[in-house]
Amino acid sequence: MWKRTFWLEAVAEAWKTRPLVWLSGVRRAGKTVLSRSLPGAAYFDCELPRVRERLEDAESFFSSVEGTHVVLDEVHRLADPTEVLKIAADHFPKLRVLATGSSQLSASSRFRDRLTGRKWEIHLTPMIHRDLVDFGRVGMDHRLLRGGLPPFFLADETPERAFQEWMDSFWAKDIQELFRIERRSSFLKFAELLLVQSGGMFEATSFAKPCEVSRTTIANYLAVLEESLFCHVVRPYSSNPGREIVAAPKVYGFDTGFVCYYRQWDRLRREDRGILWEHLVLDELMARLQARNVRYWRDKNGHEIDFVLAGRGSSPIAIECKCRATDFDPRALRHFRSMYPDGANLVAVLDLKEPYRRRIDGLDLRFETPATIAEAAAKALNARRE
Repeated sequence: MWKRTFWLEAVAEAWKTRPLVWLSGVRRAGKTVLSRSLPGAAYFDCELPRVRERLEDAESFFSSVEGTHVVLDEVHRLADPTEVLKIAADHFPKLRVLATGSSQLSASSRFRDRLTGRKWEIHLTPMIHRDLVDFGRVGMDHRLLRGGLPPFFLADETPERAFQEWMDSFWAKDIQELFRIERRSSFLKFAELLLVQSGGMFEATSFAKPCEVSRTTIANYLAVLEESLFCHVVRPYSSNPGREIVAAPKVYGFDTGFVCYYRQWDRLRREDRGILWEHLVLDELMARLQARNVRYWRDKNGHEIDFVLAGRGSSPIAIECKCRATDFDPRALRHFRSMYPDGANLVAVLDLKEPYRRRIDGLDLRFETPATIAEAAAKALNARRE
């Protein structure tokens, strides 16, 4: 069994501060395998009727569990998951529980109580660089083309049929069970078009006609896909509406493998890597920061920064994604820093082996590798807060 050390460490750290950890992630991201690899944890699959029956008397169930760590996989299958987890947190103070589900809404739609102060949420992203090291396969082109769902990444051949089977299962188990979506064909058409146009500026009107629904329906579909972790909506960073894009978001599909599949890419050309590398950097940031408030910046003259990070009251951190260090052009960053002069400037470089610093056109830059970009961003954020 593969041990994903980054995520095991994240769960262990979360348990130090909260008795409950909610592990969310898309279907087949590896939640069950990760849960089963937790050392010393008793594992229970809530999809099994006998497990659900035992949990009807949660107090007796937790009293009978050996050890202090428990996994409740697919906990949203329970009739009242909130009550079960509250009993664990409030009446068994030494107990630590990991609960999993396919999406964040799997928790919130079935939870009458948000379990405030009791739970810590961890979003399991598709495979990041630390996972590639754990799996013993660090070829970046393979990760970009196959994607980061472990079964797809590890398959001997490109799992063509598995991509469509995943979409069918996503509709049946994550959408129909949680949302009132009636037009299957329109909804899935929209999901596929998002993957084809992944990483681009989003305009609802452009999707309405091919999907045969209204603009309002498209906006609702996007909200559903964002909530179910199928896509990341990256909104603009701005404080000057007269000069900057302030409304149009960029939308990234949840996994590079699905982007390649729906774009019909069976091999990567040089020009394909750039947009896929942005997707992977976004995964790295979300895994390390566990926040979905990554932004981008673009002015009305077309100068653009791929990602911007900024906490409340802190200076923005600019992140540019490049396949090679020589691809970096400082013009967009100069325009950005003319408006926001303070903050770290990071360049995430796909083919870089060792990070380094350099000053270009008066800008202090840190060139980071796939292995170091997320940690560098986290350190820059923490430095601003301090």
